[in-house]
Amino acid sequence: MAGHSHWANIAHKKGRIDAKRGKLFGKLSRAIIVAAQTGGGDPAMNLTLRYAIDKARKASMPNDNIDRAVKKGCGESGGDQYESLVYEGYGPEGVAILCEALTENRNRTGGEVRNLFEKNGGNLGNSGCVAYMFQRKGLFAIAPGNTTEEQIFDLALDNGADDVKEIDGGFQITCAFEDFDQLNSALEGAGIETEIAEVTQIADTEVELNEEAARKVMRLIDALEDNDDVQNVIGNFTIPDEVQEVLNAEG
Repeated sequence: MAGHSHWANIAHKKGRIDAKRGKLFGKLSRAIIVAAQTGGGDPAMNLTLRYAIDKARKASMPNDNIDRAVKKGCGESGGDQYESLVYEGYGPEGVAILCEALTENRNRTGGEVRNLFEKNGGNLGNSGCVAYMFQRKGLFAIAPGNTTEEQIFDLALDNGADDVKEIDGGFQITCAFEDFDQLNSALEGAGIETEIAEVTQIADTEVELNEEAARKVMRLIDALEDNDDVQNVIGNFTIPDEVQEVLNAEG
């Protein structure tokens, strides 16, 4: 998506979402609720819950909100039952889009997502139409100054990383989904703070977008991410740095 790295993409998206912090907290709460519903309320025994809580803390979500979401997921304070859904489709320029959602009403959410695709130059497809283009992997981003090249390369490769890249003084690391917890624990044990530490979908190949195409695709991405039920939107595209600078200037 945005930029030549998944880190640049996620960091840019994080900046847009952070501007809507109230909505962000709602999405994070929902992820915690679903994780607790499906795996129990103990983060030590439920890794999905642990990851959801870690993500919420990185976004500065108050502990009271986190605790309340865990209790809802465990049925201690009532609330809706959510389910996890993945919508697949194509955006402008034929870009493949995965849209991950958590909803208590799949009919409502499905209709809204379809409408957003159609209004923004895309179309919703059938299950499996683009999922094969992506792999589920662990993704880490470390800001400049938090570690050295020698330290991070040795630690990452010794703990399951399949790729380590230096980007603008920081580092981006990917690993197989199965190795996420080991690598995450190793980074925490070494006191290396991560800007991003999550399991996500990463495209096998990406289409580079020009300025006009990038505007169209990002209009669809923004519309989908503004939906309360949508948790994450991933596309198989990259935006060159010079184009990204133009988009950032436009807000």
